[in-house]
Amino acid sequence: MSGRTRLHPLTVGTIALSFHRGTAAVVRRVLEACGHPVSVVEAPHEELFRRQATGEIDLLVSAWLPSSHEKYLTGHRDEVTVLAPHYEPYCVWTVPPYVPATEVAAVSDLARPDVAERMTHVIDGINPGAGISRFSARVVADYGLDRVGYRFAPGDEAGFIARVERGVARREWFVIPLWRPQYLNRRHGLRPLAEPKGLLGTVDAAGPVVRRDVIERIHPEALARLAALKPGNEGVEDLDVLINVDGLTPLQAADRYLAARPHLLPRTHPSN
Repeated sequence: MSGRTRLHPLTVGTIALSFHRGTAAVVRRVLEACGHPVSVVEAPHEELFRRQATGEIDLLVSAWLPSSHEKYLTGHRDEVTVLAPHYEPYCVWTVPPYVPATEVAAVSDLARPDVAERMTHVIDGINPGAGISRFSARVVADYGLDRVGYRFAPGDEAGFIARVERGVARREWFVIPLWRPQYLNRRHGLRPLAEPKGLLGTVDAAGPVVRRDVIERIHPEALARLAALKPGNEGVEDLDVLINVDGLTPLQAADRYLAARPHLLPRTHPSN
């Protein structure tokens, strides 16, 4: 493909969480390899969708549909196109593996007096606009956990991760709202709890969202290669591990991921 560097510049928006940053970095590298200059902005969930609606962001990585993010597309759904999904995320509540499954197997078990007496009552989460945060606040109320002392406390990613690390180090009994893909699943073997009421949403499809007034300016090869990106939950967790455990930047993680999968990029592309 000739004249790649003269293609339309694109602004990619990423949700401000590490696994989203890793996925967005892979998308960025694909676009750059096809000749698009790319700039990146990040913001919390709800704000990022608002910024795309105002035209500040061309391509958003990624929308979890339908459960987590559909409400954020409501006002401008006819102005965007959702591309093919890259992975299939879902939300869970988890406990550390040393909490016996014979005692805590389901969310409802948290309300039993013997369990509530041992369990840490503050349920830490990420920012309030995340689907898992909205869902978790509803779970606390619907299961009556607030009546036995539990409360959901949204926060930021750093505090959320620190809480898990601290709790595991101290072998606390605690429950943490989580999702796949996320590297803490692998790092600590956190065990999902049964939640039969379905308050944590469904398995979503996570794909990039492109403004329709921009999509025709994206080179067809770039769109085809974005459609071919299928890292799945395992691949996104691989990226998240590279960032959080190995200490790579999102772009370094993306470069390592793509180096092992050269078929995802054009045969010739600009060096970055």
